[in-house]
Amino acid sequence: MSGQHFNLLKTSGTARAGELNTPHGKVLTPVFMPVGSQATVKTLTPEDVKGLGFNMLLCNTYHLYLRPGVDIIKKLGGLHRFMSWDGAILTDSGGYQVFSLSPLCKITDEGVKFRSHIDGSEHFLTPELAIKYQEALGADVIMVLDECSAYGDGKEKIKKAMDRTHRWAERCLKAHKTKNQALYAIVQGGMFPDLRKESAQYLSALDLPGYAVGGLSVGEPKDITLPIIEQTTALLPPDKPRYLMGVGAPEDLVAGVARGIDMFDCALPTRVARNGALFTRQGRVNIRRAVYAKVDKSIDPTCDCYTCRTFSAAYLSHLFRAEELLALRLATIHNLRFINNLMKDIREAILDGSFDRFAKKFLSEYKTTDEQTRVAQKGKWLKGRAES
Repeated sequence: MSGQHFNLLKTSGTARAGELNTPHGKVLTPVFMPVGSQATVKTLTPEDVKGLGFNMLLCNTYHLYLRPGVDIIKKLGGLHRFMSWDGAILTDSGGYQVFSLSPLCKITDEGVKFRSHIDGSEHFLTPELAIKYQEALGADVIMVLDECSAYGDGKEKIKKAMDRTHRWAERCLKAHKTKNQALYAIVQGGMFPDLRKESAQYLSALDLPGYAVGGLSVGEPKDITLPIIEQTTALLPPDKPRYLMGVGAPEDLVAGVARGIDMFDCALPTRVARNGALFTRQGRVNIRRAVYAKVDKSIDPTCDCYTCRTFSAAYLSHLFRAEELLALRLATIHNLRFINNLMKDIREAILDGSFDRFAKKFLSEYKTTDEQTRVAQKGKWLKGRAES
């Protein structure tokens, strides 16, 4: 990518504040990217998302390739014009979806053969095609194709996948021709520190504009996740952005920034919103519970979102229990605004040198989901995706 893609402005311990320079504007980091897998953040318009404070989204190459098709989007002016979004876009390569939604896929060094989860049609994805599709979509940041291992895979299997990921990264780099797009590599290696080190060092030598930490938040306990993040980021180039894929719980955003992460994406804030789980500074609450049926104040009096400024918890509880569609929209607005405000507070704490104090206070007040329950819920969700 021509020009300086990332500027690191300030650190507070290992937490970092910077800015990404993209063809569609400057993005302040640390940044959370809402997920718009199919060129839409569910229940919201692009204007809604922009109004909530976001100027960078993630869209999914796998889903857009299958429906409506990359060629259609390209002919209609590219992804930004297609979805009427004038901010930055990051597209993933589609690799994670291929492996998670098509469990019978066949992997070779050349690429991966898979069947569509929509109609069962057969497709073949190579590193070169992953780049071709993302270039055609016109995203600002694009990802290499990687082989995603499952939590619990043996070391030999994970090393084989990691080595293939490295070879595919080199092929993606060679295929990448669009100079105003930043191509990021993805560090793999499972839960094995020596493999993570090998992957980080190998990919760093390719001197790409950015680096993602992949293969985490796939059902493993957090006491495994966090040390892997910390170890991996310490091995990545300090002048390049670090992107932790698929992480979006409030406590994980704070913990990730504390370990040197600059970028995050996750469907969790919007997904749990549609199920009636709303974020507050004290933790996640279930608005369907009877205790909220008569509460004549907002779910979070400290929140400045449209939902909290306008409606009572009792009204939201009624909408969910009555299965009204407005419930999904209002809850999504709240959760995304909560996340945006959290990222703003994190950045301000880094800039004024108080991040460690901020993180300790937030994590002491925020009641997290029980770890055993969280892992079970994550496993159930991943299984559901694979069987869908």
